[in-house]
Amino acid sequence: MSFDPNFIFLDLIIGGVGMVLFIYGKKQQRWPQMSAGIALMVYPYFVSSVAMLAIVGAAIGAALWWAVWYGY
Repeated sequence: MSFDPNFIFLDLIIGGVGMVLFIYGKKQQRWPQMSAGIALMVYPYFVSSVAMLAIVGAAIGAALWWAVWYGY
């Protein structure tokens, strides 16, 4: 586990966005938002660099955008 301030700040932002997405998806009963929220909250535990944190977060966000765009 790294104690890089950039990593911790980005982790908090991504986790917060994931929590908001999860709560929104749960209230609206939307599976894409709930699953993306869970993924955004969990994956920072398995990533150890700031670059990978940003890349994986962007990939999850893109997957969510794609799912919503195509009507899932």
